Amino acid sequence: MNKKALIIGLILALALGGGVAYRLTHSTTGGGEKAEHKEAGHKDEKGGHDEGKEKKEGHEGHDEHGEEKLVRMSADVQKQSGVVVAPARKQRLAGAISATGKVEANADKIAHVSPRISGKIVSVKSSLGDSVSAGQVLVTLDSVELGEALNRYHQSKTKLALAQSNMDRIKTLVDKKIAARKEILQAETDYKTAQTELHTDEERLSLYGVSVADLQGERHKKPRLPVRSPIGGIITEKHAIVGELSDPAKSLYTVADLSSVWVLVDIHEKDLAKVRRGQAATVIVGAFPDQKFRGRITYLADLVDEATRTVKARVEVANPGRKLKPEMFATVELALAADSPPVLAVAEEAVQELDGKKLVFVAENETEFEPRAIELGRASGGMVEVVSGLKEGEHYAVKGAFILKSELKKGELEGHQH
Repeated sequence: MNKKALIIGLILALALGGGVAYRLTHSTTGGGEKAEHKEAGHKDEKGGHDEGKEKKEGHEGHDEHGEEKLVRMSADVQKQSGVVVAPARKQRLAGAISATGKVEANADKIAHVSPRISGKIVSVKSSLGDSVSAGQVLVTLDSVELGEALNRYHQSKTKLALAQSNMDRIKTLVDKKIAARKEILQAETDYKTAQTELHTDEERLSLYGVSVADLQGERHKKPRLPVRSPIGGIITEKHAIVGELSDPAKSLYTVADLSSVWVLVDIHEKDLAKVRRGQAATVIVGAFPDQKFRGRITYLADLVDEATRTVKARVEVANPGRKLKPEMFATVELALAADSPPVLAVAEEAVQELDGKKLVFVAENETEFEPRAIELGRASGGMVEVVSGLKEGEHYAVKGAFILKSELKKGELEGHQH
């Protein structure tokens, strides 16, 4: 019995020990360790992948936000493209007063065309926008008043011819002592009176707009009154319509000589001491922002507007090609004497705008340019002050900066595509 119990006890002890050993072995060296290793390995692999991605992203950020790219251009291409390099220097900038204004037609070169007498419009020979010369016929009228004046003219002409003939006849009779000398005096008086009347009728016709030369061979035709342009210019208004009645109170056309125009501006009271008649002015309009029109102040008002505290000034500007149109808004810059200390300045055309920043292209060497952001100050006479971003003596692209900007943008586009 004791032997049997001993054997059963040994078997149970072996079974229990084997189970414990199996569990210990499985939990420490088996699947758990393998799973842990696998998980760790997975983390390492993922970590390594993320690290590579971060490195890649860091590399791209460096390209995008690192130093500005250089623009490379050979000397031959620079010459062909008009790129000119010069050192940045300090200079005195003339001051300037900037004011806004409006373009108006030169009132000294405007004509409102209307007939001298009443009549009915029978023909219209010019239209809106036409270029006309001084003395050119714009419309013709059928006028009763003109007909009456022509009748008086022809009567006076006939009366003068009769007076001439009578005077010559009496002179012959006096020479033959058939008529008394007092008759020749009366004949001469009648002749001079007829001559005066004819001259008066000719002056009346001329006042109406009809010359004696226009009447040659026209006696038996219906009289027509020509209405002529008093000046050469452009027709800016037209109110002439065939069949309508016209009179001196009604303007048929407005003709304006736009070879020069006025720009009316408001000068602040505080700047009056710096402004004078004859002062040079530069006019810029939105339609042609790259073109500057030169003019001079021809009028400065004597009264200050009590509401705006400004004074009206008039700038007369030459208008080649009639680019300046009446009613355009304009910016006027009045140049002042250069009495301030020298400042570092660059040409205005050298300054380009990119991504909201003002920059110039600084020459690193003969073939490479750095697009460098700068801060600008006041501008005058085609030059602009550089407050920061450029040093005196550094070479920059005075001309052709736009070409370099185009090359820079082109390089960025190619980089993105790549």
